[in-house]
Amino acid sequence: VQLQASGGGSVQAGGSLRLSCQVSGTIGTWNVMGWFRQTPGKQREQVAVITGGDREIYGESAKGRFTISRDIAENTVDLQMNSLKPEDTADYYCFLSLRIGGDYWGQGTQVTVSS
Repeated sequence: VQLQASGGGSVQAGGSLRLSCQVSGTIGTWNVMGWFRQTPGKQREQVAVITGGDREIYGESAKGRFTISRDIAENTVDLQMNSLKPEDTADYYCFLSLRIGGDYWGQGTQVTVSS
């Protein structure tokens, strides 16, 4: 199983970015997939995830601004980020937790929001 993240970049405050995570390999039944973020010296923080029952769960900082979506056919999970703030600056990681087979992380994609 491999996760390939893309879509990071630099934007000004108030702008938007869309992150995409391509999942490859045989994953079977999964529990959770989604996005986390991390800044230097801080713990990795959950941004938004989708459960196997298609429930969307957002971190407090993401509510009302970010939207997570999943494309079953393409095997991707995207994060649309609107109204970005400088405090959203971080490395963003996609994540997949399988019912059998453990957890997987993609490589980080950097998001920088300037004021």
